[in-house]
Amino acid sequence: MASQPYRKKTLQNNKLKAQLLKGIALSFLVGLLSFLIAPYIPGINGVILSFILGVAIGNLVRLPNEFMQGVKFSSSKILEASIVLLAFSISFSDIQAIGPSKFALIAITIVLVLSLTIYLAKVLNCPAEGGWLVGFGTAICGSSAIAALAPSVTKNTEDTGIAIAIVNLIGSIAMVIMPFALKYLEVSDLDSSIYIGASLHSVGNVMGAGFGMDNPTIGENALTIKMARVALLTPAIIFFNILVQAGKKRSLASYFKLPPYLWAFIAITILVSVVDLPQQFLATAKLGGKFLLIVAMAAIGLKVSLRQLVTSGRKALKFGVMIFALQLIIIGLLLMVL
Repeated sequence: MASQPYRKKTLQNNKLKAQLLKGIALSFLVGLLSFLIAPYIPGINGVILSFILGVAIGNLVRLPNEFMQGVKFSSSKILEASIVLLAFSISFSDIQAIGPSKFALIAITIVLVLSLTIYLAKVLNCPAEGGWLVGFGTAICGSSAIAALAPSVTKNTEDTGIAIAIVNLIGSIAMVIMPFALKYLEVSDLDSSIYIGASLHSVGNVMGAGFGMDNPTIGENALTIKMARVALLTPAIIFFNILVQAGKKRSLASYFKLPPYLWAFIAITILVSVVDLPQQFLATAKLGGKFLLIVAMAAIGLKVSLRQLVTSGRKALKFGVMIFALQLIIIGLLLMVL
């Protein structure tokens, strides 16, 4: 008699597992396709391609409900796993390579941009979490920064997808325009490398703009500056967490109450900075993190409604352009002082 309810519960659990696997498998399939074909499509990376494909499939095909649990899992837990692995590509030692004055410029710029992000998102009535993610991605390193912050500030993974789409769009446009603008304004090679490395969203944007200049040294210096900026991702997350909770009656310890995946991210970053790990291991972890991020973005795309993307994305796009313009102004002012 007691075995019947047990068998029924077992069948239900097996059914839930099967549904979970279906959504995960779909996310991995779209992610793998994006991972394989992105290198052959100029001007696009696997992260944004998987998001685009996910949105297209999710809006063209009505996915059965049995897929959604696995898609939801992929958009959250696989995203967190990707961030933990991507920590193996970040080291505080990158900061040492740029010198104190450039480090001060980068650190001050990040602090001001993040502070303005919180303030302007509230004043301009930009959807808070979406605006926060766009501003954070602009201040640090685009998609990876947004993915790292997102699970701790929003439960709506559509905000994550919209923010990543926006920073990639703005970064790609700026990558093309900035070299011509810097040449036209006759900005020095050193200042050009600082503008590019301290402002553009992704490493790819920095490399495209930096090595698109006449002097290859600009690209090398810009990339060094960018990597130092990426190395500040961990303290930036803690600082942003403090800004988000400002004004609330909380203990000091609560400001450092971060999700487990972020503590793992911080621990790995410190480990990589102080221990000389094998390069092959680091390269494998970085590749694994990148692939899982692509899978997670496919899952996020599968959940996004195009109508909501257009509605929410328009306001977030304006916000992203404004934050990026303010970032350039801040860098220009600091170059005059430091």
